[in-house]
Order: sequence, then C-alpha cells, then structure tokens
Amino acid sequence: MDTITTAFQIIVSLGIINVWLFRAKKFTAYRGHESKTLQEEFTAYGLSSRVFYIVGFLKITSAVALLLGFLIPMLVPIAATIVALLMVGALAMHFKIKDAASKSLPASLMLAMSLWLVLA
Repeated sequence: MDTITTAFQIIVSLGIINVWLFRAKKFTAYRGHESKTLQEEFTAYGLSSRVFYIVGFLKITSAVALLLGFLIPMLVPIAATIVALLMVGALAMHFKIKDAASKSLPASLMLAMSLWLVLA
C-alpha cells in the first residue's frame, strides 16, 4: 500500500469519526446554513431525524470499516464507495440551500480522497 493511499484511509476514517462522534454538537464554519450542530444542519437541508441517524450509521460504520481495511483490505473499496456516495449527497445538500462554496470544501476533499481509495 502506498503512502498516499494509507494517509487518505486514515484521514477519511478519523475525519468522519471526529465529526460524527466528537464534533456533532459543536459549531464549525462548514455547517450548512449557519447551523450550530450536525443535527441542525440536517434540519436546514430539510432532512428528517431518521435520515440523520441512517447517514450517521453509514458514515461511522464506513469509517470503522476503513480502519479495519488495514487488516481486511477488501473492506476499503466498499467503505470508500459508501463515503463517496454520501459526500455527493452532502455536496448536493450544500448546493440545495445555496451555501457558499467554501462550506463544501470538507465534503469535496472527502469525496476526492474516497474516490482515490475506491480506485486504488
């Protein structure tokens, strides 16, 4: 495994874990529509709490699978594909509510790194 692929696997997995488990109730400049928490952001997008929990489950599960991918490599492209699809959705939501392009930067970077992992 090359250094870039390893770095992206770690960055994507730990980035998701950080956002969903440690920063979910904290403000960041990247939250959609001036939302203060992750759940408020989903509400701003017009998404239900059910969608919030489904997306959270998929993201955390994928992040764990990316970490397990160091032991079970076949998990990496599956998990990275799920993350990539979720990032496309995140970008669509930012576009839907007409957020500034800068708010889409994290999702764009996560999408690029996930696509790298899918194709690696």
